[in-house]
Amino acid sequence: MALKLRLTRMGSKKRPFYRIVAINSSTRRDGRPLEFIGYYNPMVEPVELKINMEKVQAWMDKGAKPSDTVKALLKKNS
Repeated sequence: MALKLRLTRMGSKKRPFYRIVAINSSTRRDGRPLEFIGYYNPMVEPVELKINMEKVQAWMDKGAKPSDTVKALLKKNS
């Protein structure tokens, strides 16, 4: 089972809000995640970003790979 850390879109039309989730890579974008890790809201100033780094590390130890966007958000959060 290939695991990914990626974004799932929430919010209304033209007001996106994203959750950072651990999910099986073959699952659709908004499918059921294995675990909720954090959130990202680009629509407010300043941008809201909250990530539970302990959960991220636990999933990466299990073999999960972050998407390019999540990787950039992890760098921004550090």
